[in-house]
Amino acid sequence: MDSRYTPAEIEVKWQQHWTEQNIDKTLTEKNQPKFYALSMFPYPSGNLHMGHVRNYTITDVIARVRRMQGYRVLHPMGWDAFGLPAENAAIDRGVPPAKWTYQNIAQMRSELKRLGLSYDWNQELATCAPNYYKWTQWIFLQFLSAGLAYQKEAAVNWDPIDQTVLANEQVDSEGRSWRSGAKVERKLLRQWFFKITDYAEQLLNDLDKLTGWPDRVKTMQANWIGKSVGAYLEFPVVGSDTKIGVFTTRPDTAYGVTYVVLAPEHPLTLQLTTADQKAAVEAFIQDVSGQSELERVAEDKPKRGIPTGAKAINPFTGAEIPVWIADYVLYEYGTGAVMGVPAHDSRDFKFATQQNLAIQVVIVPNEDSSTTSIAEAYTEAGVLVNSGEFDGMLSTQGKTAIIEYAEKQGIGKARIQYRLRDWLISRQRYWGAPIPVVHCPNCGIVPVPAADLPVVLPEEIDLSGRGPSPLAQLESWVNVPCPSCNTPAKRETDTMDTFIDSSWYFLRFPDATNTEKVFDSDCTNDWMPVDQYVGGIEHAILHLLYSRFVTKVLRDRSLLNFDEPFQKLLTQGMVQGKTYLNPKTERWIPSALVNPNDPKDPETGEPLTVSYKTMSKSKHNGVAPQHVIDKYGADTARMFILFKAPPEKDLEWEETDVEGQFRFLNRVWRLVTEFAQTGKGAILYLRHAALRQAQEPLCAPTQKSFAASSPKSKEDKELRRAIHTAIAEISHDLEGEYQFNTAVSELMKLSNALGDRTDKQSSVYREGIYTLVILLAPFAPHIAEELWHLLGNTGSVHQQTWLQHDPEALVADEITLVIQVLGKTRGTLVVPAQATQTELEDLARESEVAQKFIAGKTIKKVIVVPGKLVNFVIT
Repeated sequence: MDSRYTPAEIEVKWQQHWTEQNIDKTLTEKNQPKFYALSMFPYPSGNLHMGHVRNYTITDVIARVRRMQGYRVLHPMGWDAFGLPAENAAIDRGVPPAKWTYQNIAQMRSELKRLGLSYDWNQELATCAPNYYKWTQWIFLQFLSAGLAYQKEAAVNWDPIDQTVLANEQVDSEGRSWRSGAKVERKLLRQWFFKITDYAEQLLNDLDKLTGWPDRVKTMQANWIGKSVGAYLEFPVVGSDTKIGVFTTRPDTAYGVTYVVLAPEHPLTLQLTTADQKAAVEAFIQDVSGQSELERVAEDKPKRGIPTGAKAINPFTGAEIPVWIADYVLYEYGTGAVMGVPAHDSRDFKFATQQNLAIQVVIVPNEDSSTTSIAEAYTEAGVLVNSGEFDGMLSTQGKTAIIEYAEKQGIGKARIQYRLRDWLISRQRYWGAPIPVVHCPNCGIVPVPAADLPVVLPEEIDLSGRGPSPLAQLESWVNVPCPSCNTPAKRETDTMDTFIDSSWYFLRFPDATNTEKVFDSDCTNDWMPVDQYVGGIEHAILHLLYSRFVTKVLRDRSLLNFDEPFQKLLTQGMVQGKTYLNPKTERWIPSALVNPNDPKDPETGEPLTVSYKTMSKSKHNGVAPQHVIDKYGADTARMFILFKAPPEKDLEWEETDVEGQFRFLNRVWRLVTEFAQTGKGAILYLRHAALRQAQEPLCAPTQKSFAASSPKSKEDKELRRAIHTAIAEISHDLEGEYQFNTAVSELMKLSNALGDRTDKQSSVYREGIYTLVILLAPFAPHIAEELWHLLGNTGSVHQQTWLQHDPEALVADEITLVIQVLGKTRGTLVVPAQATQTELEDLARESEVAQKFIAGKTIKKVIVVPGKLVNFVIT
């Protein structure tokens, strides 16, 4: 038998066999406990990257172990296939988005299969397929029916040259269009929204239910929701019935309001602007429209503003105060207006100082503090001053008292507000799910009847990247009769945000082929929630928040019987490659052009800085998974990914570490094949070969068939302890907090224990060989399957029962006791494991190790730590 491990031949063989036999098909027996293992599905970009490999390998190990533990497992795969990259590719390459997307899906599917991932491909879905987005549209209609979908004007990124709306990712760091180079403007367009704010309190409170989520992810979501408790206050406009409403978390500073600021986009801005300020205000609004939201709120940017000429009244003091507009106030946040309290807000203080606005101190650290002038805003708690009847009150108490006063006077009320904004779901793009409504001149917005879904995305489309929405230019598609009154009407030409597609795909997987319903509720409720969800930390906020929101809405529509979609969440770290940077030119140098022992710029000879950065094309530090698989095999790639770092930490790619895992698998190969060729192993191997030739069935041995009888010799006891320690430790590492790296370490320890044995014919050694192969199976499925069959078994190793350790095997007969004198280790002594403290002291005292140091000395004290050490304190 060839002693070399040939991964390519083995992997092709077993991948084909698993496909034919459907070995890894989802188990559906209802008498088994369920386990839903899910990775965040990928965008089909064309090729896998190492981040994909890490994500999917982690989930695959979890799924394989759960199957072996007797669970019925759902482990599906699909494609987040709509989105802007496909549309851009169509524009650049002249290829229809659908063709480009499905070519990429086929390529990535083949690469996933090479990794030996145990997906049930019968459940595969793609969000761009009509049989999927039909139900995305149906879900939109559910939101519309529930009053959770609506249209309003909202600011978008507008390219004035191409006359088109741009996504945020199409705007560069200088605020220019990715295609035309034009300075992007902010423009109000009518957009579709989902009312996620109606569920803000539920989304916040139910974070407490997510005990299987990382704390930092829950904190990120809580901060994004941003619950604020405060007051809504109204400032009357002088000479008008209009009132400017603001929300504040600091009602205790109300007496210190010296001006009010509106967002440039606020409906009151032009309404309140005086004639003499109109031209200046309009010019300022035009200027601000060219800034991105990030530019406007950046801390390092000066806060710009201009007076409207209008005056408002501070209802607490009766004083007239100016009304300004400023770039740092955003219409989408809060009420679109803020009250300026420069004495007690750092941003307001900076703005007021720049614009020479009044500053009124109303809170001081204590009653004796001077209030004549301040050099910076005082933002801490303190004592109220210059606050009328509330003077002398603690500011913490003043919040409640002033809110009560405002409610009695009819000038304000207590309010809870959220940072969370309603979800803008419409995109002026082509490659997305069409929004299923018709705009009728008589009936208004009319939903497309469910029986007429899907509203199919037309394939014959002109994609130039310029002008209005591509769908809006296709009159044959746009012009339709109203479903209600049959009057000529127009389809909605916006498509849905791709976050919609990914916010419910996990609900479809359990019933992915259903043509009659979005999903069968009994089926989805049976499998949900997802038991283990695995994906990148970059999706910690939006994707997870939207998924939670959609789940709750569909629950309230009586489709689901659970509150949260993902029971446990694992956010894996990034894969980082060695990266070379010329610090003078700030140019990234491809690693293939650099001598790693003397890293210099190949063109200039200048020294390069070396660091590990997340793999990316721009940094030239990526490693193609196919290159690794071709050279070392898929199992090696899997083992390295799992062993190099804990799953939640970033992983530094090193070729030498990959080679180390390849050597380990070769060592396992030699151990098992040598056993299979000699002694009792050869009998099984020859029997298996004969039965293969005769095509007769051979039942796979059960755990009992290879478990060793009670070992007698010291060597057998030590080996059996190593075997069952591996079972116990690996099982522990694959529960709760997944520690795949230490699990792989335990596999290495077991292989070393087996390799150190000279007697390779004992029943204990045989148990160790079988145990090693079974424990290896979830990590390196191809080589484990091959070795399982070389040992004389049929059936799949992946259908074996996961091993349980024998507690008695872990009990040691002897232990190594450390001998210390005055706290310094002087040697060790092998002693009976069950020795008492007195016996340990006597054995240590009489040992040669201790006698060298304590003979003739006075022993003042003896410290015995059972099972660990004996320390002699001498004069």
